[in-house]
Amino acid sequence: MARTAFLGLGVMGFHMAGHLARAGHQVSVWNRTGAKAAKWKKDHKGEVAKDPATAAFGAEFVFLCLGDDPDVRTVFDALEPSLGAGMIVVDHTTASAGLARELYERCKAKGAHFIDAPISGGEAGAINGKLTIMCGGEASAFAAAEPVMAAFGKKMTLIGESGAGQLAKSVNQICIAGIVQGLAEGLHFAEKAGLDAAKVIEAISGGAAQSWQMENRWKTMVEGHFEHGFAVDWMRKDLRITLEAARDNGASLPVTATVDQYYADVQAMGGARWDTSSLIARLTRES
Repeated sequence: MARTAFLGLGVMGFHMAGHLARAGHQVSVWNRTGAKAAKWKKDHKGEVAKDPATAAFGAEFVFLCLGDDPDVRTVFDALEPSLGAGMIVVDHTTASAGLARELYERCKAKGAHFIDAPISGGEAGAINGKLTIMCGGEASAFAAAEPVMAAFGKKMTLIGESGAGQLAKSVNQICIAGIVQGLAEGLHFAEKAGLDAAKVIEAISGGAAQSWQMENRWKTMVEGHFEHGFAVDWMRKDLRITLEAARDNGASLPVTATVDQYYADVQAMGGARWDTSSLIARLTRES
């Protein structure tokens, strides 16, 4: 069993750290809000550290699961004095590829390793330990971290060198944005055409139109229930990172850019914390 530190006990990290503890790993946690760390300690076997450096000291694996680039940089700056030779830092935050490459070099200078490892699967995936993890970094570091990440991940893939995991996560979000908008428009069309949405979904969900979003979100979309799932605020953060990367690499993302602005409309409607399937709400409002 490994000596681990987990920094960031948010919607995803709280459950991920719990899976590590239940798998028998030694876990030291830290969270910016102490009350959340205290709750984790009440629910799981492990220790609460006073700061990131204390949590990371002596760990074989240090996991981060934070909000955005500035959060990752701040926490990494704090834990950096505890970096040691052979330590593997795994960042599950969806952040920029540029930051991943920077932190890879900073770890390398200390004889440590860095893996950018953004996750997909939402809170349900974290609760059930069924996350998909896209990784960038050295093959040897990935091979060492993979059996530990298996505590909360069902599919872990090394995409390429440092930064590749974050870029793969951008691909994931590009695809989701287009699929959700298409599903929203299809359901909106069905409603306007006077069709029974349940029968339409039954008819088309076994064919080429089928998707995870259709299977898991069509009913709540039709009913206008969005108090669940991946928040619009977080999707817009991810799409911002994606569009910035596209400007750097020359990729053309017209649909993604348009859907990002549709999410801005949802935010303006008061849906910042709604699930990403709330794209249908702006169509309903406009009709």
